[in-house]
Amino acid sequence: MRLTGTGHASMRIDTGAGSILCDPWVNPAYFASWFPFPDNSQLDWESLGQVDYLYVSHLHRDHFDAAHLKNFISKKATVLLPEYPTSELEDELRELGFTSFFRTKTNEVHELDGGLKVMIQALTSPTDGPIGDSALWVEYDGVRVLNQNDARPTDLSTFAELGHVHAHLLQFSGAIWYPMVYELPAAAKTAFGKQKRDRQFDRTWRYIDDLKASYVFPIAGPPCFLDDELWQFNDIHGDEGNIFPDQSVFMREYAKVGGTNGVVLLPGSVAELTTESCETSHPTPVDEFFADKVAHLEEMRERKRPIIEAEKASWRHPEIDVLKEMKQRIEPLLEESIYLAKGVGGPVRFDLVGYDGESIESIVVDFPGKQVRPYADEKVRYRFRTERALIEHLLHIGEVDWVNSLFLSCRFSAARIGQYNEFVYSFFKCLSEERLQYAEGWYDEHERAVDAEDITIGDWVVQRRCPHLKADLSRFGIVEDGQLTCQLHGWRFDLASGRCLTSVGHRIRAHRADAPAPEPSPEPAG
Repeated sequence: MRLTGTGHASMRIDTGAGSILCDPWVNPAYFASWFPFPDNSQLDWESLGQVDYLYVSHLHRDHFDAAHLKNFISKKATVLLPEYPTSELEDELRELGFTSFFRTKTNEVHELDGGLKVMIQALTSPTDGPIGDSALWVEYDGVRVLNQNDARPTDLSTFAELGHVHAHLLQFSGAIWYPMVYELPAAAKTAFGKQKRDRQFDRTWRYIDDLKASYVFPIAGPPCFLDDELWQFNDIHGDEGNIFPDQSVFMREYAKVGGTNGVVLLPGSVAELTTESCETSHPTPVDEFFADKVAHLEEMRERKRPIIEAEKASWRHPEIDVLKEMKQRIEPLLEESIYLAKGVGGPVRFDLVGYDGESIESIVVDFPGKQVRPYADEKVRYRFRTERALIEHLLHIGEVDWVNSLFLSCRFSAARIGQYNEFVYSFFKCLSEERLQYAEGWYDEHERAVDAEDITIGDWVVQRRCPHLKADLSRFGIVEDGQLTCQLHGWRFDLASGRCLTSVGHRIRAHRADAPAPEPSPEPAG
C-alpha cells in the first residue's frame, strides 16, 4: 500500500485494487484565515485527482474544499459516504458533479472490488464537526490503515478488533479559536493555551497507545495564518501557549513519551507500507523544511496576499439590513428550540464593527425571550465582536453554520460570563430547520438516557460514561484532588457536588467509595 501526502488531513491511498483520495484541501478556508501548511497548491492535482474513490470525512472547510473538488477531482470517482443523519454531505457533493456514491454503514466492513476493504465510523453528536465527523479504516492484502484525521471516537476498539493496524494517521494540533480570541490578560491566555496544548498531546498519546499501530503519522494540522491580522497565531514566536504546534514539534514531544515510530508526510511525500516496514521518501528533507519554517511562511504570505485581498473585497454587502435579516433567519429557529435555547440560558450579543473600523451596532440573540433585537444594556452570557461585513456575507450566502465559518476564522474577539457553554456554539452551527431538529432530537435523547453503570476510580465511584459525549471514564477518566478530568475532551467535574467545571449543565453522578450512594434524583441530571 502506498500513502502519498497531499497536505493537512489529505492523502492518497493507492492499492492493487484501487486508489482513495481523502479530504483534499487547497484553497483558503474560514474567511481566508486558514491555509494548508506545508503548502500543497503546487502539487500535480490533475494527476492526484484521477482516483477510483473519494472520501470526505466531514464538512469542515479544511476537509471539504468545494472549489478544489469541482475543478480537480475526477467525477468518475465513487464517493465513500459516511452514515450521517442528514444528507448535507451527499447533497453538496452532488452539486459539484459527483454521481456515484457508496453508502457505508457505520462500523461495518465493506468489501469493494478487488478485495479492497473499508470501514467508516461516523460520529453524529451535534458537537462532532458540523453535524458529524468520521474516520476511515482501509485494508488491502493484509495491510491496514486508520485515517482518524480529526475525529474523536470514545475509543478505537472497533478498529483494533479488525486486526493489527500498520499506519495510524491522526490529529495532534489545535483546530479551534480558544483561547486566542478571548479578551483575557496575556498571562491568562498563555496559561489556558498551554493547558489546551498539553491536553491535545495527552489525547493523542492515549489514542496512539490504544491502537498500538506499527507507524504513527501526525496529520490534520496545523493550519497556517497568512493574513497580517492573524500572523501571530502561527507557532513561530516562542509562545508556549500556542495551540498550533507543527509536525516537527509532534516528533519531539512524541519522543519524550517514548515514541519511536512517527512518520511525517510533507505534500509529495510517499510512504510505501507493508505488514513489516514503512519506507518513506520526501520532496525535501523534513528537518530542513521545518528549520526554515518562518521563511516558508513569509514566502507563502506574499504569494497568497492577492488571494486574501480578493476574498476580503467580496465580503461587504451594505444593502443587507443585518438586524432584519438575523431576525428573519434566527427567530423561527429560536421558537422551535427547546434544549439548545434552555442550554444557552441567556442573551448573546454581537458587536458589529462598521466599515470605518469604529462605529458599532450591537445586536442581541435573546434565547429566553426567543427574539433577535437591538442590545438594551443588559448583562449577556456571551459577547462576540467582529466586522459587520463578515455577518453581512454569512447572511448573503445563507450560511447555516456560523461556527464552520466565522468562529473558526478567528476573525472575532469574545468575552463570556461564567463557564464555557457548548450550547451557544451548537446553536450557531444549526441555523437551518434540518440541523436544528436533529440537534434538538439528539439532546432530547441524551437528556432522557440514564447511565446506570458505575465504576470506581481511586476513592470515588462515578458513572462510567462522561456526561459530555459518553466517553468511557474507565479509560479516559483521571481523578486528582476531588476532581475528575475526562481526557478525551478535557472536561472537568467536581466530584463532591457533581458539578461540571468546564461548561454549564452536564452534572456527573459520583460519591466517595467509602460512603453510601445517594438516593437517585427524580429528574435527569443537567
